[in-house]
Amino acid sequence: MDLGGVIVATTLPFTPDPGAPGGLAVDYERFAAHCDWLISNGCRGVGPNGSLGEYSSLTDAERRKVVQVAVETVGGRGLVVAGVHGVGWHQAKHWAELAKEDGADGVLLLPPTLYRASEAEVIEHYSRVAEVGLPIMMYNNPIDTKVDLVPSLVAKLASIPNVVAIKEFSGDVRRVYEIRERCDIDVIAGADDLLFESLVNGAVGWFAGYPNAFPAEAVELYELARADRIAEARELYRHLVPAFRWDSRTEFVQAIKLSIDIVGRSYGGPTRPPRGPLTPEHEAGVRADMAAALEYLASR
Repeated sequence: MDLGGVIVATTLPFTPDPGAPGGLAVDYERFAAHCDWLISNGCRGVGPNGSLGEYSSLTDAERRKVVQVAVETVGGRGLVVAGVHGVGWHQAKHWAELAKEDGADGVLLLPPTLYRASEAEVIEHYSRVAEVGLPIMMYNNPIDTKVDLVPSLVAKLASIPNVVAIKEFSGDVRRVYEIRERCDIDVIAGADDLLFESLVNGAVGWFAGYPNAFPAEAVELYELARADRIAEARELYRHLVPAFRWDSRTEFVQAIKLSIDIVGRSYGGPTRPPRGPLTPEHEAGVRADMAAALEYLASR
């Protein structure tokens, strides 16, 4: 499965509803419009039900419908890579089965999310979900999961049928080289503020957060780097990376949703509990970084 291009880990819009969890109901109409906007601006695909999509605060019915809406909206114009994260392989496999039934092209899969799983448990986790038959993009995020998919383990996981790529979010750009030395698997840039460095080192795709706010500019940046137009890519990247750094912070969901609203071409809106609003200090920081980025883009 070719996972090149910019696949956006989509945010999920909510609308006030006193009867919904946390007083917020999923706004499927706005979500469909957002997915359409991303694809229309050149993104390769969408990734619903990731951390940025607040999957852990959704009901089971909501979580499934989000994938269905994404598949219907994209309609063959791009890829839908659904997050199927679960505390154990039995939950993750269930979500992968539903994603396959609902037409997703592939799945994004964290290791077990509840505790620090052993290597054998991680291998079983991916092996069981691979039985569903959809291509799997592993997701290495040791900051949140406490399980680090180190290159030696990635090489073992890469031998599992249907495991085709890894979203690398460890923050160690050296891993792009080491993973490629150890196995034949696609390395996908996972941290927006290491995008340029990852692409230069050989990452083939970007599973991205900030393209929710800057889809066309993100695609341009990706294509410049992949075409070895390094000076042009670096110049664009250095003006966007202050905003991109929010993708690697605890407040990334709130920051990216606010950034969408600042740009004004789509809808970000509030986050569902347990995530609350940004502090005034953080909001001011996001607004300042976004203002600088937008000023540069307007001057080009």
